[in-house]
Amino acid sequence: MAPKIKVVKTKSKPPGSLGAPPAPFKKPAEVLKPFYESLSRKHVYITHIDTKPKDFKKKIFLVPVGMNIVVAALFVLRIYYILPYYFKFIQSAAGYPNETTFSPSDSTWAALAWEIGKRGFSFTLDLMLFIFVWPWPIEFVFGQTYGNPVQWRWNVGFRDKEIYVRRSREWDQQLGDIFKEKEKNQALQSIVRQATSPLLLQEKTGYLTMTGQWDLDWNSMVLVHNLVDKKQVALDAFKSLVLVWHEDYDWMVLEQAGENVKEDDRRRQVFAFRDALSAIGKEDLFFRWIEIVQFESSQPGGFGPEKQTEVAKKIRDLFQEQGVDFDKLWHESVGTEGLAAM
Repeated sequence: MAPKIKVVKTKSKPPGSLGAPPAPFKKPAEVLKPFYESLSRKHVYITHIDTKPKDFKKKIFLVPVGMNIVVAALFVLRIYYILPYYFKFIQSAAGYPNETTFSPSDSTWAALAWEIGKRGFSFTLDLMLFIFVWPWPIEFVFGQTYGNPVQWRWNVGFRDKEIYVRRSREWDQQLGDIFKEKEKNQALQSIVRQATSPLLLQEKTGYLTMTGQWDLDWNSMVLVHNLVDKKQVALDAFKSLVLVWHEDYDWMVLEQAGENVKEDDRRRQVFAFRDALSAIGKEDLFFRWIEIVQFESSQPGGFGPEKQTEVAKKIRDLFQEQGVDFDKLWHESVGTEGLAAM
């Protein structure tokens, strides 16, 4: 009699059972739990705050609104024009002759080829419109999977500071285990660095950050604004947040290197200040400011605290001559009292 083999069942480890993930990842703040627990584990998520003026955001949003209205109107006109034509086809097929009835046996090969080509083109055109074009306005207004832009604007409105949540597209399916495959980990961080570039976020309003790699998650954007409005989470908690799910560590936050973060913040501030000067027609002051700083910092003797104070006074005087209060404009556009880490 063969000996019995005892089968031992191993318990699968629950997500997060291994504790803290390896650097540069860390556990997300507990206060963010209502947000990240609503996300799909299949995707990578990025949040950032768009500080572009409300009026500018309205103008940007009017573009897709207008496009979808035009698409919907043209589609309705096409239906109005072509539906009676297809209805006559049905009548003809049911044995009621009309102008669409065609007898191949009484036609030449040229006439037959023309008729087939004409009708085939019409069918193909309408099929393509129905499959690829009609979903645009439908998703724009009634999209359910991740919400839709109209629902988002209806709930959030237009704000001076808006939180945007981006969701990774199909490329995330190739990630695998980022802690077992170093190349995948590096690829993820590279893609995230590109998506969180200060230049990108400063030059584009949040609505335009949709790319071939990232899409906007409308439902999540409504959720995070609700959390902020209810004082459950601070607005700055979503300033620059990257969320990744791992089967061993559950949800993780990807931290950027400290020096990179400081450098990115400096760039963001400079770009914001430049935009503020451009908005009041004083962009030339921005370039004069850069020239002065670059010139003075390259002079013998270094660019110590005393020299910085002297240069700062020179810059303030230059701005004052043009009717611009440097400190006030900097604070309004950047939100700090001085350039980061300077």
